[in-house]
Amino acid sequence: MDWHVYPALWCGVFGTWALVGYGRSLAGATRAQRTVWTKGRIERVGEPRHGSSPEDGIAVVVSFQDPATGEEFTVTNDGERGERISVAWTGREIGVHYPRGRPHAFRFAGHLSEGGRGLGWPTFALFLVYAGLVAAAAIDWGWPWALLGFCGPWALSGVYHLPGNIRDRKRRLGDLAAMAAVPGRVVAVLRSVTRDATDGNTWTSLMPVVAFTTLDGKEVTAYCESGLPDPAGSRGLDVTVHYAPADPAVFVLDVEAERRSWKRDMAVNVVGVLVVAAAAVVGAVAL
Repeated sequence: MDWHVYPALWCGVFGTWALVGYGRSLAGATRAQRTVWTKGRIERVGEPRHGSSPEDGIAVVVSFQDPATGEEFTVTNDGERGERISVAWTGREIGVHYPRGRPHAFRFAGHLSEGGRGLGWPTFALFLVYAGLVAAAAIDWGWPWALLGFCGPWALSGVYHLPGNIRDRKRRLGDLAAMAAVPGRVVAVLRSVTRDATDGNTWTSLMPVVAFTTLDGKEVTAYCESGLPDPAGSRGLDVTVHYAPADPAVFVLDVEAERRSWKRDMAVNVVGVLVVAAAAVVGAVAL
């Protein structure tokens, strides 16, 4: 059998998947388009229990209104309720979404933006079609087509987005200087233990929880993923929390470490684009 049958089958299957997905989006029939998004408000915040699992999120009571009927709901995040709530304060607005006409099947999201048009999987299928075509071209006509086919679009995308990424990193570095500093305290350390079914080894991950009060009186409880040298023994530790006045969910403990991390991230982005662009040029010259 001619080997070209395999990439043709590959492209046919994923091309059909992409066409069906885009067609469903045009018809407004994707899951994302049939999902209702509304704003929820945190009414009450519970303190995480020391030693419990970080997968549970911070216990909250949330109220929201169904836009279709105007009915008010007051719910909690017990059980599987979408994204875990890792930063909470009374009065914070979060996203709530559910299938149309089924508000009791609600899920939480840490953001207020809607779910889009459901084009993620169709676009991924389209990428797989492109990858199949590039792979077939590389087998037929040589390795330069692989470099040009894969690295060329990636380099163009990187060059297009790089200025915006650099501006974003510079803005974030500026935001660090504008952060307000307040005292905080580590109120709990959450623990998650994972066991490997094959060899029986276990891994333990720790998540400190910090509580602080903003200058305008918001009492914030939040997971603290970095900035503590000894998370295991940090319960009860007094810390200084630097937060963005416009959004207390954006906070750091070590400003200088965060500044160094963002500068490294900026440098990695630039080097990555240069490397990919160089590979694409090598492929084009070798054709």
